[in-house]
Amino acid sequence: MPAGAPRSWGARSAKQLPRLADKRETGSPSPSHCMRVEERRLRRHVLLPATLTLDALRALYLDRPFAVKDVVEEVLARVALAQDPAIFISLVAPDDLRRAASDLLERIPDPSFFPLWGIPFAVKDNIDVAGLDTTAACPAFAYRPENDAAVVARLRAAGALVIGKTNLDQFATGLSGTRSPYGAPHSVFHEEYVSGGSSSGSAVAVAAGLVPFALGTDTAGSARVPAAFNNIVGIKPTPGLLSTTGVIPACWSLDCVSILSASVADGARIRRVAEGFDPSDPYSVRGMQKTLSSCPRVGVLSEDAREFYNDEESAALYAQAIETMRTLGAGIVAFDYRPFQEIGALLYDGPWLAERLAGIGTFVDQHPQDLDPTVRTLLERAHRHSAADAFAGMHRLRELRRHTDTEWAKADFLLLPTSPTIYTLEEMRADPIRLNARFGTYTNFVNFLGCSAIAVPAGFRSDGLPFGVTLVAPPFHDDALASPAAAMHAAANCGAGCAR
Repeated sequence: MPAGAPRSWGARSAKQLPRLADKRETGSPSPSHCMRVEERRLRRHVLLPATLTLDALRALYLDRPFAVKDVVEEVLARVALAQDPAIFISLVAPDDLRRAASDLLERIPDPSFFPLWGIPFAVKDNIDVAGLDTTAACPAFAYRPENDAAVVARLRAAGALVIGKTNLDQFATGLSGTRSPYGAPHSVFHEEYVSGGSSSGSAVAVAAGLVPFALGTDTAGSARVPAAFNNIVGIKPTPGLLSTTGVIPACWSLDCVSILSASVADGARIRRVAEGFDPSDPYSVRGMQKTLSSCPRVGVLSEDAREFYNDEESAALYAQAIETMRTLGAGIVAFDYRPFQEIGALLYDGPWLAERLAGIGTFVDQHPQDLDPTVRTLLERAHRHSAADAFAGMHRLRELRRHTDTEWAKADFLLLPTSPTIYTLEEMRADPIRLNARFGTYTNFVNFLGCSAIAVPAGFRSDGLPFGVTLVAPPFHDDALASPAAAMHAAANCGAGCAR
């Protein structure tokens, strides 16, 4: 098996972890996975692009349905040759994946019958896939579900093929991608920099051209941040639009299944297939999609409210994104970010931290030694909060929501930096809580307000690392946001994933 490939096609055991970590840390340095992807594509004379898209696969299948078998072989080859060993926690056995493609071809020989016919995808490992362990990046917590999560079932019913389960910050607690015993994926643009999290493996799998889309979750930015750090799109739907049945809760009242993809169009198409009211999910919602004005008012941070932690290039790229939005025909208005920021602070400084603890029952108290040290520190803080604190937090949220109403009256949607900056793996490990919190500066508030959001690439710093922005709107503007988000992505002219 090539260097860097997973050592087994099942979930890795804890005993294997040191060997994998040692291999990653002592391997020859390489600043960019993307160069390897492009070189391999040319060397193998593969018909598929370096970054996979729905349209490319659809066109291939409509011309030659039997090509689904070739696509499976290409995906298997790309996964085996991937230089980052921390992308996946478990993989579907190659022969099982080949069999799934053959079965699909036999049952439904016409690809036009199913919207996602033969489309390979990956699933974050806090979302159930029947027959594969769900670990939430905690081997001691692992179980093997008999049924798919509701959202996975919908995608499979549409013809999509699961290839494996991706790495994450343990129990989806983090925005860095470094809190996993299965290793820390890195940005596809530099192996010394974090991938972002908690949907770390899902973002890297898409950006590296292994799959055209992957499922993540997003409670506080867990799809948007890794999308930004890997030059791809992160779709964060209106909470409840996609069922969370079969998803391990992070913060159940705020959780959201998300989609990582190469383009807004792909992500929106997948979202429409995956969404649907689920009576078994108490947080599932119904609602009509809303529209935006043809000349929308776009709220942006005033200059004195822009915090980039001394990252001047990211600050300049945000200013450039604002001007791009202006040239696209939007009216630009400054708004007061303070109430949004205070809402975001409730997630880890308020009683919602206790909801994270409630989501995994007594496991934390019974297995403290099996938790990532940083995750354990955060979850143990939850014991500080009383029932009275919970009600006080809910009341304060109501007050702050009323303040945000004043700001929403000024703008149809907001244009925010996805993350103010990015850090190296070494920096994050040295200061894991404070630096991780900075990634959530402009993302943490979104689900508290039930917002829809789309993160898109917005350029590159001079060191070759990507920067992204997020469009945020009130609930049920998922479809309406797609148009300006796609226009922003196109105007940035920075491609998708490794295909810059």
